[in-house]
Amino acid sequence: MGILIALLTFILVVNCLFLILLVLVQLPKKDAGAGMAFGAGAGDALFGAGSGNVLTKVTKYSAGIFLGLSVLLSVMNINHHKSTGSSDELRRELEKKAKVPAAMPAATAPVQQPAATPVATNLGAPSNFTIDLPKPAAAPAPAPQKK
Repeated sequence: MGILIALLTFILVVNCLFLILLVLVQLPKKDAGAGMAFGAGAGDALFGAGSGNVLTKVTKYSAGIFLGLSVLLSVMNINHHKSTGSSDELRRELEKKAKVPAAMPAATAPVQQPAATPVATNLGAPSNFTIDLPKPAAAPAPAPQKK
């Protein structure tokens, strides 16, 4: 399958270069201008009877072949990668390398790391530091009633 994909890719590249050449060789039409770009007479230009010469017809066929080969190659590449399981193989290799610890070369001595400085966790507050919240005030005694 890989040889077929490589062959079709080569044909696609050659077709692409041929299509570029065909487009550059063609002469513009006399009535091709801003009006044609915005739709004036576009139907006649596309669907007119006998419109165009040999170069335009070959360009149309070459563009169709380019489109067909592009779609075919994309489908073939997707199926080829699914059948070979290359993504699963890559995943297994990465997991294997992650599990194996990196061996230290024997010629080098381990580097002495400086001692870590302790981190202040209480930011200078004493260990018996407590916050005394005010106690809720007692409800005021009811005022004596006057009669």
